[in-house]
Amino acid sequence: MDAKYHRITYREYNLALLDQMLNVVTTSTLVVYALYTFEAAGVPENRAMMLTIPFAIYFIFRYLYLIHVRGEGGAPEEVLLTDRPLQISLVLWGILVVFIIYVLPHNGHLADFFNVPPAS
Repeated sequence: MDAKYHRITYREYNLALLDQMLNVVTTSTLVVYALYTFEAAGVPENRAMMLTIPFAIYFIFRYLYLIHVRGEGGAPEEVLLTDRPLQISLVLWGILVVFIIYVLPHNGHLADFFNVPPAS
């Protein structure tokens, strides 16, 4: 499928430019997410959200692998619905986030281990 027939502006883009744009966006996304885990309002002050960074990195790198090596980037929703490793990483990330935000502060032994002040 040739994108330049869908919109006239697509004729102006080439693969090298799109790859550079993808590099900038990927890097920016990872940096912003890492900063979010450190400083965002509503995340635990103990910096435990940093434990989710490897999942975000894996998710993005897996998607890049799928679009560049396997050529599966045409329909991102299809990639997400069909790629088992991508789904597993997303589920594990979600479980970890729920654990960090909701379970960790309310469990005395785990809170002591992770140096989390108990919830009031």
